[in-house]
Amino acid sequence: MARGGAARHEPEHEVEGGGAPVAPAQGRKRARRKTPVELDRVIHERVRLAIVSALAGAQSLSFNELKDLLDITDGNLSVHARRLEEAGFVACEKSFIDRVPRTEYQLTAAGRRALDEYLDHMESLIRRVREG
Repeated sequence: MARGGAARHEPEHEVEGGGAPVAPAQGRKRARRKTPVELDRVIHERVRLAIVSALAGAQSLSFNELKDLLDITDGNLSVHARRLEEAGFVACEKSFIDRVPRTEYQLTAAGRRALDEYLDHMESLIRRVREG
């Protein structure tokens, strides 16, 4: 796997119309069971989670505002913001103000849904651990 890339997982069980898993055919190894909700590997990475979380609390943030808020380098922010943009979680708008380039980021509706699902999953894990 390439550095920084997300692992791709093939489904272990086929799913029929009703959504119930079908047992693997005889002769094949029985695969591990997946949890009901898998972690979103795009958001789970620390810097990307921080970017999405910061944007969730603001209408938009500039590149410099995010960089200062998260205390990360230009390169680190650029790489992670681009990955979030490719996933459709963040929208990026570039403009010039008095001949100075300005990059503005906003959380998209898909990004908000992905963050909500991620937080729901983490809360579920915390409940399971606390319940024993």
